[in-house]
Amino acid sequence: MDIVRLDPAALDARAAQLGALLIDCVRNGSSVGFLASIDVDEAAAYWRGVQAAMGEGARLLFVAEEDGVVLGTVQLDLCLRANGVNRAEVQKLIVHSQARRRGIAALLLDAVERESRARERGLLYLDTEAGSGAEAFYKAQGFQCIGGLPEYACSPDGVWRANAIYYKSLFLRAGA
Repeated sequence: MDIVRLDPAALDARAAQLGALLIDCVRNGSSVGFLASIDVDEAAAYWRGVQAAMGEGARLLFVAEEDGVVLGTVQLDLCLRANGVNRAEVQKLIVHSQARRRGIAALLLDAVERESRARERGLLYLDTEAGSGAEAFYKAQGFQCIGGLPEYACSPDGVWRANAIYYKSLFLRAGA
């Protein structure tokens, strides 16, 4: 298993696989901002938006690959404002439904944490669907829940659900 940070050109080379991965995850219940009716065009448009954010330096994309096949991804959205360069948001940690329970999500999150430390981003945060299996995963990875909002987002099956907001401090700055 290789964990690779992609640049915008490398995303192009994997665009079809990334689209298929997103569709698989959503259709298998992952609440990552899409309804189960997601199609190839919607997935492709999403990845073009990610690519644009990467080109602006605001987003990093990591993939887990095995034998040239993309099995999972995670994104790190970097706050670019001067008063927020200590933080980054973990987004869209997804693993193909046929590759789950192999530790891929933990490997991807570890890559995000290493990159965050290297970039002096000491605070990571994310949100996920309240009550989902993702909550147990993030807790096991050392993230702390600070609450959530009712009916925050619509799940893939069309039900409005609360979110759960998590953070993890990788390090504190002097004087904090």
